Amino acid sequence: MPTKSPFPDVEIPDTDLWGLMFDRKDRDFPDNKVIYRAVDSERKYTFADTKTLAKLFGQGLRNLWDWQKDEVLALYTPNDIDIAPVIYGTFFAGGIVTPANPGYSADELAYQLHNSGAHALVTTKQYLNTALEAARKVGIPNDRVILLGVEKDESHRVKHWSNIRTTSGALRYRRRRAKPEDLAFLAFSSGTTGLPKGVMLTHRNIVADLLLVQNAVGNWYTSENDKFLGVLPFFHIYGLTGLVHQTLHRGIEIVVMPAFDIETFLKTIQEHGITFVYVAPPVIVRLSRDKMVDKFDLSSIKMITSGAAPLTKELVDAVHKRLKIKINQAYGLSETSPMTHTQPWDEWYSSVGSVGKMFPNMLAKYMSAEGKELGPGEVGELWLSGPNIFKGYWKNEAATKDSLTQDGFFKTGDIGFQDEQHNFYITDRVKELIKYKGFQVPPAELEGKLLENELVDDVAVIGVNDEEQHTEVPRAYIVAAQDKFPKAGESEAQSIVNWLSNKVANHKRLRGGIVFIDEIPKSASGKILRRVLKQRSKEDTPLGLTPRAKL
Repeated sequence: MPTKSPFPDVEIPDTDLWGLMFDRKDRDFPDNKVIYRAVDSERKYTFADTKTLAKLFGQGLRNLWDWQKDEVLALYTPNDIDIAPVIYGTFFAGGIVTPANPGYSADELAYQLHNSGAHALVTTKQYLNTALEAARKVGIPNDRVILLGVEKDESHRVKHWSNIRTTSGALRYRRRRAKPEDLAFLAFSSGTTGLPKGVMLTHRNIVADLLLVQNAVGNWYTSENDKFLGVLPFFHIYGLTGLVHQTLHRGIEIVVMPAFDIETFLKTIQEHGITFVYVAPPVIVRLSRDKMVDKFDLSSIKMITSGAAPLTKELVDAVHKRLKIKINQAYGLSETSPMTHTQPWDEWYSSVGSVGKMFPNMLAKYMSAEGKELGPGEVGELWLSGPNIFKGYWKNEAATKDSLTQDGFFKTGDIGFQDEQHNFYITDRVKELIKYKGFQVPPAELEGKLLENELVDDVAVIGVNDEEQHTEVPRAYIVAAQDKFPKAGESEAQSIVNWLSNKVANHKRLRGGIVFIDEIPKSASGKILRRVLKQRSKEDTPLGLTPRAKL
């Protein structure tokens, strides 16, 4: 039988996101509560500001552009306080939002614009030239490209979003109410193994996930007592749900950072009294080692939640010993809106290594490769069911059919198990397991171990073919700790290979050697883009390939 959440089920109202945010009668915070605050200026929006600006923008879309129901607006922008009113203005007009990574090239952006059928594009001045090039490639006219943020376009090629509004005396438009099953977002997946797929997320999906979070881990923070730091990218569903929507829903102030910078990150926590932060594992590594951390007071932090990849007990211990900061882990995917599991705050240490307990209203089961449901402690693929499970992949029936069962379970592609205390453990991805002579080697396990080594700032492990042995072997791509080893080479590689060999089973050794690299390629949520490393591995010359590594 599938496992049920230990939390009581929650009633999910039949409403869209606008209705959940702005039509509810149970708010425990005032209209003038500041929700979005810019880290680098005096700009800020209260709850009332957000609603008013969203309504003006939504009316403007309909008045100036004759915006139709279910038309798609693309966001190609770093984090900014303008993002929330732009999103909710699009909802007001009955539209769908597709967020895109501002790190995309013109061709990558054009792919998402074309695939999603976007009718307009919102960007910032910094990314305008790339945005215009991508828009041209897919036939979006310049007058459908607009800016958000502080800077405007002095060349007057495009308008600012605040100018997309009804003119004085113009007809006032009422909002188009979306049905709960209508699409809210086309969130393109990270594409770790291929081209990104459009994940269809409905209003009900996001509404449900917000309420599931609130009634699980969300009971540990409140509007009155907490402040979030908005460092996760808003263009990924993790940041969208956890930061943009959750803070508006709960009335919690969020200080918005355009991008991660360690000094700004630390300074903002100290100056604003930040109590809660979502991060990816590399930030935890920086907190455990970076000397700059000692210059700032981080005592306001109640909890840091890490997602995207497993953390080891050693890394959690290192940060807690150094800073007395508690760290818990969370789990989710774009297809689950995204959050499904988090360690309860009062269990953050007793279940280190797990992603915690499943949220209300959800069912889960671990399945063997043969389709057999597995019991506690047995390792298999995690399948999930619940109101936050996506509708399917955009224009991709085959992928949808492969991922969603007829009874509503989503095959996550993640390998793991659950224990007797309802804690879930994720050990790796089905498609990323390295097959060495009949043994399965989980890259995430090796990455977690390698991050404990003082030579290693960041790491990714992939399988590469060894033609002599006729098998895959593990290879590590490593960002060396520059402050200690600015010119890492063969001796450092050999040191790491030997060090790991003493900590893992024989079949898990780095027989594929080590390649030192400036940066690990990752998705917006912090997941490693192994396909990029697989491609470059064909040309790389690894270090550390000594007889011992080949045993």
